[in-house]
Parts: sequence; structure tokens; C-alpha cells
Amino acid sequence: MISKSEKRFIRINFITIILTLVVILAGGIVRSTGSGMGCPDWPKCFDQYIPPTSVKQLPPDYEKKYVEGRVKKNEKFAKYLERLGKTEEANSIRNDKSILEHEEFNVAKTWTEYLNRLSGATLGIFMLLTAVYAFTFKKKAKRIVILSILNLFVVGYQAWLGSIVVSTNLTQWVVTVHMLLALVILGIAIYTYNYAKQLYQEPTVIMYRIMWLKGFLAFTLILSVAQIILGTEVREHIDSIAKALSYNGRNTWISKLGNVFSLHRDLAIAVAISNFIVYKMVKDRFSGKASPLITANNIMIVLIVQLISGFVLSYLALPPYAQTIHILFATLMFSLQYYLYLLVYRTKTYKTT
Repeated sequence: MISKSEKRFIRINFITIILTLVVILAGGIVRSTGSGMGCPDWPKCFDQYIPPTSVKQLPPDYEKKYVEGRVKKNEKFAKYLERLGKTEEANSIRNDKSILEHEEFNVAKTWTEYLNRLSGATLGIFMLLTAVYAFTFKKKAKRIVILSILNLFVVGYQAWLGSIVVSTNLTQWVVTVHMLLALVILGIAIYTYNYAKQLYQEPTVIMYRIMWLKGFLAFTLILSVAQIILGTEVREHIDSIAKALSYNGRNTWISKLGNVFSLHRDLAIAVAISNFIVYKMVKDRFSGKASPLITANNIMIVLIVQLISGFVLSYLALPPYAQTIHILFATLMFSLQYYLYLLVYRTKTYKTT
């Protein structure tokens, strides 16, 4: 029987998953509104714990101070990349003149970025609580303890990378790695949540063969991750085009994307078809209030919203609200698919003797 301390861990772990999604949502709002440089320093904002609300509250010579700070931090980051064998990327950061440009103060962008950081700090606190309460499983399920501690370190690395995102003036590939690490954090949290919940439960046994569903669901999950990666590349191209056009002619940006957009659109069709197949397979094998069926139903809802937001982005000149929805629901899709995979993975087929 599950104990109170174990129930507490499951509850806190679930809150951590929700907070991770909130942070991704906040990050999507930051990026779609161009607020990433709303706070030019990190972890403070204009050297203050509570951001300024007017130009009069800004530190003297803040432009020069923060540019110099970014240059020093970027040099350290460049050396770190060189140790990893990424010499080209290191030189690119060193020679990026945009890093020397400061962002003009905008109170709305500053507070948007600040709230994003607050959500990240809240996530860090709950991630720490998850790691602490994971020790209740130290005898029964050590993997929960190990993974929860690992996730705490991944979040710490993610926070450091967030500071690099700011100091490199939103260098595109760094932003992409930042997004992919968020998926890693989500994946670990979902795994520990599910493992703790299923620890005392017997695997579900059904009449139909389950191996085809397990395999095709894994394939669909890989497709979705590939689509997210490709989506970040599309976003990077959009950023480059927008910057080159001085953020004018928004309705022409999509037409200038080229093959990367076509591939993203075609892969979206493949993702949609594969998810419909998964839904049909789950519906044929589970009924009533079975968790896999409920999860599959939610995937269909998320998929529809995701397709609509993609359509709006493509044909309505990339409205910022649609960008935020698209990022959030892509992450929700990954989360639900991975959770469904974990549920199905424990399912067995009834065998007659």
C-alpha cells in the first residue's frame, strides 16, 4: 500500500510537471513578444531583484556595463565550447557584433522576462522538493531517487544555459538547446511520476496483442521530437529573416523560409496521421476509464489545437499568440505521448495455457 510520504512525492512531482509546462509557456511568450533581452543581466534584472518600471530607475551607464559583462561571460562560454570541440561555434560567438548592441529599455518586455524568470525559480524550488521527497523510495525504487537528483542538476544546467541565452543576445542554436533540455526535464519528471504511481499496481492485462502498439507509439514519439527540433529550426530562420528585414513585412516571412518550412509542414502531416493510428489502436484495445484511452483522447484534443495553431501561423502572418500556443501544445503533445508510452509499456497480453 502506498504511504503518505509516497503520495506526497507523487503530488509534488505532478506539480513539478505542471510548472515545467508553465515555464515553457512563459518562455514561448517571451520569445513571441521579443522580450528575451528585457533583462540584460542575469539572475538580477538591471542589477535589481525587483525590475525597474521607468527609465529613471535604471543604473547609470547600464548599457556599457552590461555589454562588457556579456563579452566576459561569452568569452568563458566560447572557451567551454572549445573544450567540447565546438571551435566554429566558439568563434561565431566571439565574432557576433550583435552582442555589443544593448536593448532599449521597455517596461513591458522587462516584466515579461522577469515573470518568466520567477516561474523558472519556482520550478527550481519544486524540483528540489521532488529530489528531497524522492528519498522515501530509497529502498523500494532507487531509480526514482537517482533520476530526481539528476533532474535537479539538469534544471541547474538549464538555468545556467538561460544566462547564456541572455548574454549571447539570443544566439539561435543556444535557444534551441535550451528548448530541448526542457523536454529532457519533462521526460524525467513524467517517468518518475508514473513509476511511483505504478509501483504497487499490477500491470494491465488485455486480450489484444500490444507489441505493435508499443512499437508504433515509440515511432510516433520519435516523430514528434523530430518535429519539435525542426520547429525550433523554423523559428531560428524566422528570427534571422525578421532581423534582416528590420522586423517589417511580417506577412512575407513565411514565403522566405524555403525548404525548412516545407519539411516542417510535411512532417506535421506525418505526425498527425501517426497519432490518429495510435488513437485507433488504443481505442481498439482499451475501454471505459482506462488511463491509456483517456490519455489518447487528450492527445487528440492537443493535436487538433496544434494543427489549428500551425495553420494560423502559416496563413495569418505569424501572430505572436499563435506562436506561444504552438510551442506549448507541441510540448503537451510530447508529454502525453511519452506518458501514454509508459502506460502501454507496462501492459501485457493475456495468454492462454
